[in-house]
Amino acid sequence: MSAAPRIGGQAVIEGVMMRHKNTMAIAVRTPDDEISLYKETLFPAAEKFPVLKLPVLRGVVAFIESLVLGVRALTISANKALPEEEEEDLTAFQLTLTVFLAILLAVVLFFLLPTLLVRYLASLLPQHPVLLNLTEGVIRLVIFFSYLLLVSRMKDVRRVFEYHGAEHKTISCFEAGEPLVLANVRKYSTLHPRCGTSFLLLVMAVSILLFSFFGWPSLPRRLLLRLLLLPVVAGVSYELIQLAGRFSFFRYLTAPGIWLQRLTTREPDDEQLAVAIKAVETVLAGNKEVLKNV
Repeated sequence: MSAAPRIGGQAVIEGVMMRHKNTMAIAVRTPDDEISLYKETLFPAAEKFPVLKLPVLRGVVAFIESLVLGVRALTISANKALPEEEEEDLTAFQLTLTVFLAILLAVVLFFLLPTLLVRYLASLLPQHPVLLNLTEGVIRLVIFFSYLLLVSRMKDVRRVFEYHGAEHKTISCFEAGEPLVLANVRKYSTLHPRCGTSFLLLVMAVSILLFSFFGWPSLPRRLLLRLLLLPVVAGVSYELIQLAGRFSFFRYLTAPGIWLQRLTTREPDDEQLAVAIKAVETVLAGNKEVLKNV
């Protein structure tokens, strides 16, 4: 286990966002080929309400905060990556609406749609709750994989996936205790055990197991149970991904997610690695002020 402080990150539009403790930093390659930096201090809910640090519950909070922060980071990066004449900052309402629609789409596509589809397949299957839940889980995974395959073919998304690879390489280099220079960062893998892709796949797997405990009730009850149990699924998955990041014994849990990252990451070029390095250096800098441009 590395003694280096743990950092997390996310690929954004033409850049990388890094997060360490209560600080977020974003580095973006601008149209004039400069690296624009943004940094701010965060105020996690768990700092105000210590009860939110309890196992499982902290995972639910972390998932929600990461989603909101991720959308904000994408918005900030898009505003910096676009030429000035194309910039259009999102309002607070538009940002809230974007987060809500993203959550709604994910819930409908990956949780409600699969259980609806099983309803039409139920007559072809043995009426056993475990088998029906397993079938639903398989459909959920097929939808998830199909979605990733579809978006990975889009040119703009491939660019984001390259920055995703740069993020992983840089974090791995930092966690190994090596200086953050291109020669060191290049040699690391684009795959990382704490990746959000691994987390999403764990969510799919945990949901199959957890939903099976509640049998196969009527469709309205089933839909309601899926919605009510989603926070628990996210919380348990978070704890598993944390264990996988700390102890090699648990890394087999994230092995399928590591394989899946071959879809969501691409090998970055040196310019993209330079952006990721700058994001790590900025988030670890000791100053507290918000930087709009550096």
